[in-house]
Amino acid sequence: MLIVMETAASQEAVKKVCALIEEMGLTAHPMPGAQRTAIGVTGNKSRVDADRIMTQPGVKEIIHVTKPYKLVSREFYPEDTVVQIGDVKVGGSEFTIMAGPCSVESREQCLTIAEAVAKAGAKILRGGAYKPRTSPYTFQGLKEEGLKILAEARDKFGLLVVTEAIDTETIDLVAHYADIIQIGARNMQNYSLLRKAGKTQKPVLLKRGMSATLEEFLMAAEYIMAEGNRKVILCERGVRTFADHTRNTLDLSAIPYVKRTSHLPIIADPSHGTGRKDKVIPLSRAAMAVGADGLIIEVHHDPANALSDGPQAITPDMFESLVTQLRELAPVMHKKC
Repeated sequence: MLIVMETAASQEAVKKVCALIEEMGLTAHPMPGAQRTAIGVTGNKSRVDADRIMTQPGVKEIIHVTKPYKLVSREFYPEDTVVQIGDVKVGGSEFTIMAGPCSVESREQCLTIAEAVAKAGAKILRGGAYKPRTSPYTFQGLKEEGLKILAEARDKFGLLVVTEAIDTETIDLVAHYADIIQIGARNMQNYSLLRKAGKTQKPVLLKRGMSATLEEFLMAAEYIMAEGNRKVILCERGVRTFADHTRNTLDLSAIPYVKRTSHLPIIADPSHGTGRKDKVIPLSRAAMAVGADGLIIEVHHDPANALSDGPQAITPDMFESLVTQLRELAPVMHKKC
């Protein structure tokens, strides 16, 4: 349910409606807007007594939301959400590029790549300190030492940091060092982790599960927002299909669907979406063309010797070329890159 307040409704009127909602055993989510204040209502298992709410001063109308997800829906919040972290914005007219290695392998490796991507135009450094790998015998990340290296790179090159939290035991440590907490595809439906990410109040980058429908994807985001965290960035990173010419199939059709259905920003990951470095640049251009709000790209200065995902990492020279191409395309899409 969405309660729309009159334009002239006072803050006191909004507070009284919120108090009534809480009294009814529900949760109120006030959402101030440029033209109006709306109050989202969650927690109801059946239809709410709308007449009781409509009699409150300042209430203009009540809209019953038809989607199973509420807080992420455009029915709840029609304006595009822009997630701001420091001076960096994700969403709106901005096209934000996150780039860096799949894994933080060493201080020298991370700082070398961070310097290159910052110089080329990336705003956010990606890099894994904790790596959930298919095989337990492969490189699992440097853990807290990796987080410290990412923080050093941020301070040295003026980049924000996004890195993955893989469980509820380490998420607080990740939140301490990172500017954005990434929830990876394997954890998209790890509901305990989603709730914990919501409670941190840090921006969250949520990747679509490799077999998840878009409704399941948006419901996962709902778990985070239900904890009061509205700073959610979605990421299309490819799904499993019968195709064998790429690692996954980058579902670019998901981007315009999500943009129409949800107010949250959505970026694309053509690195995991294809698993092939030769496909990263063309699909990055395509992601911008279909309306993505940014990209997350794997970059490595020595992909042949990378400890993880070397075949999908582009080199710093390739990344610089990609950013140049995106800046040429951006005005056509009414974006700033």
